[in-house]
Amino acid sequence: MKITWLALLALVFCPVASQAADTAAGPPRPNFVVILVDDMGYGDIGPFGSKLNRTPCLDRMAAEGMRLTSFYTAPVCTPSRAQMMTGCYAKRVSLPNVLGPVSRIGISSSERTVADLLKYQGYATMCVGKWHLGDQPEFLPTSHGFDHYLGLPYSNDMGGSGKQGDRRPPVPLLRDRRVVEAPVQQDKLVERYTEEAVKFIMANKDHPFFLYLPHTAVHVPIHPGKAFQGKSANGRYGDWVEEVDWSTGRVLDTLRKLKLDARTLVLFTSDNGPWRSKGKDGGVAGPLRGGKTSTWEGGVREPTIARWPAKIPAGTACDAMMSEMDVLPTLVKLAGGAVLSERTIDGKDIWPLLSGESRQSPHEALFYFKGDRLEAVRSGAWKLAIVEQIENGVDKEKKPSTKPFTPKLFNLDADIGETTDVAAQHPDVVKQLRDYIRQMNGDLGVTGRGPGVRPSGVVDQPQPLLLRNAMEYD
Repeated sequence: MKITWLALLALVFCPVASQAADTAAGPPRPNFVVILVDDMGYGDIGPFGSKLNRTPCLDRMAAEGMRLTSFYTAPVCTPSRAQMMTGCYAKRVSLPNVLGPVSRIGISSSERTVADLLKYQGYATMCVGKWHLGDQPEFLPTSHGFDHYLGLPYSNDMGGSGKQGDRRPPVPLLRDRRVVEAPVQQDKLVERYTEEAVKFIMANKDHPFFLYLPHTAVHVPIHPGKAFQGKSANGRYGDWVEEVDWSTGRVLDTLRKLKLDARTLVLFTSDNGPWRSKGKDGGVAGPLRGGKTSTWEGGVREPTIARWPAKIPAGTACDAMMSEMDVLPTLVKLAGGAVLSERTIDGKDIWPLLSGESRQSPHEALFYFKGDRLEAVRSGAWKLAIVEQIENGVDKEKKPSTKPFTPKLFNLDADIGETTDVAAQHPDVVKQLRDYIRQMNGDLGVTGRGPGVRPSGVVDQPQPLLLRNAMEYD
């Protein structure tokens, strides 16, 4: 099995052997920390305009790094995480929708995650937080390149209600593949994740590492730690945002204390936009329209900061189109590997943007999917919406209209809030963007599976993790 795995990997990714094997021959390879928040809005932190939530650590991170103001994800949890891990559109890897507990499907064993590829390059790897790419053992982080895992296998609102007839298990906390607490004490999660992250960094200070820290916060139900409860000016949602800021500060302080700053790239972002239908328990998208579950900018453009002292220009911003799919090819290249074309990867190397060497996005176009359906495309300043974009729980119309929809064109440079349709004034732009859409639909299919879609993983008889661990629950 090991020989088969390595043979497959060699067909797709070509490591630079001299760099991977002989660190003494050149400068130490960089460390990577990716911090992913759940459901945080574009306008929820100071560097992106928040006046409600105090985020001094993120303010400092932005002052020491670069704000990425056109960084894109997916409108909901599972697809966003699939894109982060695989470098592909979620539809390409057959994970376009949110997974529930005890799911038959999950991330395929044939996919090579960013953790797989960095581990192949000799990196220590750990995931601390919410996974949500399948909760069966075959789908968990330790089956996909991570040496260790501590966190929740899915969202914190997916536990059983305790009511008669509800057979869903309580939300479990896992260490590697074993349940260690159920139901999890949610008001302790940020603190536990942070301590685990710091412990991992300290243990690997003399070794290249990749830390993936996908927070459970700030997803509903809101559970700030006791030290933060009632401390913000924005209710319990603000309390939890401020605890995430504290956590980020602890990670950055640890890197400083261990003198790892000069060789550590830290990326902070969110998986999708704010859950606005939750009212005071949801965030805000700032100047952007819409939120979670929609392909309006507020659903998929996220507050993102990249920091690497002396490598990423301090106190800067870049508005070029980037995506969470770019994380995989960028980190792999920085670690000494190279992505080949035998297996389609939608992400691009964005290091020229992060380093300040370029201001031009490597993406000719970026596509906005909701589930299996392509809803919009962006190229440069132009965004074309080809179907009615619905934000569940906020828009009065819960399902797309059956009436014909006239595509709408927005100039995001001039109209970041997507208020004015300018399609009639720019028919040439509409035609070009429609051509991009036709090409993508030919690759991934209009609604079903196109030739470029790869299958997800499948388990015939999934079981709750508590049963697999021989633990009882009501």
